[in-house]
Amino acid sequence: MNQTIFKSAACVQLLLALVMATGCATTQPFFAGESPDLQYYLHAATRVEYPDVHVESLAETTESLPPLTLDNHAYAEYWDLDLEECVSIALQNAKFFFTTSGTAEIRQNVGSQFTSGTSDQFGSVYDIAVQQSTTQSIPLTVDGQGNRVLPRGAIRSNQVGGVEDALAEFDAQTSSFLSWNNTDRPRNAGGTNPFNPQFFQADDVTQQSAISKRMATGGVATLRQQTLYGSNNIEVNPQVRNFRSDWTALVEAQIQHPLMRNRGTLVNRIPVVLASLNEDIAITDFESQVRNLVRDVEVAYWDLYLAYRNVATTMVGRNSSQATAQFAKLNLEGGTGTKQDLAQATEQYFQFKGQLESALAGSNLPGIDRQGVYGAERALREKLGLAPTDGRLIRPITEPTIAWVEFDWYEIVAQSLYLAPELRRTKTRIKQNELELITAKNQILPEVNLSLLYRWVGVGDEYGLGRGSNPRFPDPGSTALGELTSGDFQEAAVRLDIQPAAIGSRRELARIRNAQFRLGKERAFLQEQERLYVSQLSDAIGKLRSHYGLVQTNARRWQASEQEVQARLAEYKGGRTAVNTVLQSQIRRAQAQIDYYRSLTEYNKSINYVHYLKGTLLQQNGIDIAEGPWHAKAYWDALERARERSAGHPWQYGVQRPAAVRQGEIADPESVPTRRPTTVHDAELPAPASGIGLPDGGFPDVELHEFEGALNGPLGWEPMLGEPGGRGPVSVNDTPLSRLQTPTQMMRVEPTGHAAVVGSGVERQADGPPPTPVRRKAAWVPSN
Repeated sequence: MNQTIFKSAACVQLLLALVMATGCATTQPFFAGESPDLQYYLHAATRVEYPDVHVESLAETTESLPPLTLDNHAYAEYWDLDLEECVSIALQNAKFFFTTSGTAEIRQNVGSQFTSGTSDQFGSVYDIAVQQSTTQSIPLTVDGQGNRVLPRGAIRSNQVGGVEDALAEFDAQTSSFLSWNNTDRPRNAGGTNPFNPQFFQADDVTQQSAISKRMATGGVATLRQQTLYGSNNIEVNPQVRNFRSDWTALVEAQIQHPLMRNRGTLVNRIPVVLASLNEDIAITDFESQVRNLVRDVEVAYWDLYLAYRNVATTMVGRNSSQATAQFAKLNLEGGTGTKQDLAQATEQYFQFKGQLESALAGSNLPGIDRQGVYGAERALREKLGLAPTDGRLIRPITEPTIAWVEFDWYEIVAQSLYLAPELRRTKTRIKQNELELITAKNQILPEVNLSLLYRWVGVGDEYGLGRGSNPRFPDPGSTALGELTSGDFQEAAVRLDIQPAAIGSRRELARIRNAQFRLGKERAFLQEQERLYVSQLSDAIGKLRSHYGLVQTNARRWQASEQEVQARLAEYKGGRTAVNTVLQSQIRRAQAQIDYYRSLTEYNKSINYVHYLKGTLLQQNGIDIAEGPWHAKAYWDALERARERSAGHPWQYGVQRPAAVRQGEIADPESVPTRRPTTVHDAELPAPASGIGLPDGGFPDVELHEFEGALNGPLGWEPMLGEPGGRGPVSVNDTPLSRLQTPTQMMRVEPTGHAAVVGSGVERQADGPPPTPVRRKAAWVPSN
């Protein structure tokens, strides 16, 4: 013994000596077949890596041509598009809507935001389907007896997914298990006890299968089957037991039903209704995104139209300044002019030339068109879902209307309050909050559940159906299934569970107050939203009238500037005025022309914006939002359900729970009832401030007429502009864009041999044919 102890102590001392000698340094483990080439070694844990994803790029992306610039006018042809075609192309190509939410009149370009954002930030054609297929992450659960475990607490609209997910709560759920348990345990018992052996050994097997379904009334119905097998070493004799092992077969039917909390179809169907209202919100958002896209396409269309007009107008100024510079040069060579006049005229020529270049290609310099024709065309292509450059240059062929569009104020207010998607979305949220308040109030009730169970039992020596003689229990050879099917042994159970809310119901009462506050908040929000919506509509109508008045004013201004240019030029040729006066008049004329077209396009944008706010923009463009086709089986099932309902008989005193949450399809805008204020007597109105008023009759009515004239400049149009307040025509050179020159021709300076008509900016051959008459528009202002 001592020798063994000494050997063990020596081994421990040797081990401690080795540990002290080597220290606590760690070493790499050894691997069999290790290679010195560590190709899988990573020197850094975090680095930029490229994802293993391949998505086919669009042809508009990979086959786009170089952009159009001042030194690249490489487009093969004009692509004449009207406004309706642009809207159609945009809707056909739209997978995502390149627009922002809200009802702002002026919205920023979202191209840069889209390239750096995520798909959830922008509306798409997939949104409704995504909402319908949204599911919860919590699966249906059952307890150990196979009964469905129902969700607890109040339901919120943001806690439910789509309608199918909400209906899945009422699907039947199956469950089953099989367990085996072996026991081998000594017991504190006497050795001669036949009922309790000293060394107990047993095998127990339990198998269960159940199907459980939640009902719309709040209860749970369960059908359950169990098979029990038991075998142990308890002595077999007539006084103790008949068989060494036995089988037990059970079939149970159980119904659990709430009596207070969560009782009834009202509370239990609310999650389904909330899910359907979530889908309504998704559809409303989709409608507003389509509406915003149509609005943005039309705005981009008129911006491109204005850019073309800006190029044409700037070209007139450039040609006029060129002719003036040529005349100043001839005067200098003849001895009647000065170098100062020539330099000033030349400077203005280059000023117009720079404006023409920016009007064509755009520039970020302050006070200059940032987009130009090429930039505005690219912006329109973004909205249409096209490549930025494809060898064609889009040219608008729809002329802006100059007709006055009258809106009845009370009618458009009623239409906007009924049709506006934003208001309908808020009303849907109010309905959701009302349902959430119902569920919150239901949770303050005590939870009282009644459970009814009925059981069929069969016990036998074997499990199967027997061998013909079919002995009965407790005879040997009896079967559990035989005893079960005989129906001789039946059991029943009744259970009542009561669990009231916590003493004081602090959490439940707070939940009710919170739901009431949120409902009141949504209702107040709707009221303020309607007020501000009418305010926006009022501003839109004000700008509509303002822009229409500016169209008339700038038309007069344009004609007056034409007359001034002709008069100043004639005086300059006669030596009675300086060249600076002529140049300033040419600048004013160019500004008057572009202001006319700017006010004209803004007037058309204002018409579009009024339709946008009053909810008739899609109808105005002939756009209907409809559901796509379903599978044929879906129509078959829907027809079956319709026939089933039509075959039923209405219950005289029955009610629908929950009540109706919708009023049906949206009515026609023309059928929306109009609310007009009651008559207010003059004595109730405050008196106007002194010195402020309108002339008798208010603003004069403006009528627009069309006439034919020759393309020889506004100065040649008859009759001329009359005195202020007279009934004279206001004529403008409103040549369609399709009759204008190409941007390349506009950029080119005419060589010697061509005569430029100073004042009109229209170039023609000296010996060429007479100009072709074109369609003109004139605005008539009747006198008082």
